[in-house]
Amino acid sequence: MDKRVVIADDESIIRLDLKEILEGDGYLVVGEAATGDDALELIRTLEPDLALLDVKMPGIDGIEVARAVKGGATQVVLLTAFSQRALIENAREAGVVAYLVKPFRSSEILPKLAAIVNPASVNPDVADVVSVDDKIETREIVQRAKETLMRERGLDEPAAFEIIQQSAMRGRTRMRDIAQQILKGEFVG
Repeated sequence: MDKRVVIADDESIIRLDLKEILEGDGYLVVGEAATGDDALELIRTLEPDLALLDVKMPGIDGIEVARAVKGGATQVVLLTAFSQRALIENAREAGVVAYLVKPFRSSEILPKLAAIVNPASVNPDVADVVSVDDKIETREIVQRAKETLMRERGLDEPAAFEIIQQSAMRGRTRMRDIAQQILKGEFVG
């Protein structure tokens, strides 16, 4: 049976993209909402397997919706462009099972959702072993390194990002490692 999903985001283009990605992979999108209040109503009425909720929506936010449905049959995944630690802790306490950081691609979303809705099917040898917290922390480190390069070298953001990315590729290392070198003042690229 198809896994039933509710999508809630105040940006219609995000809902449309998610719906297309999910339906292309066999999910059944049973409801869409632009506000937290509507999302909560849909989840309580339709009882989907999964709810993808934006953090920031008009009315109640995604974390409050998650808190309201905690303990039910619906697993909540938070969509966020934000990566503050406090947000992550609040979401965890509200029962959120995973986070998808915007902007996202189907290659990131689908394996993560598959692991959530059918954990027994995930091969631990192939599963993404990097935790979501680690990914968010990496984004923060790379962001700080970009800001450092922009300030110290008078670069714009795309140029600073390209330096980090290219240095990582040349050194066959992670962008996080290059970013940490920049922040420690050890970067010579």
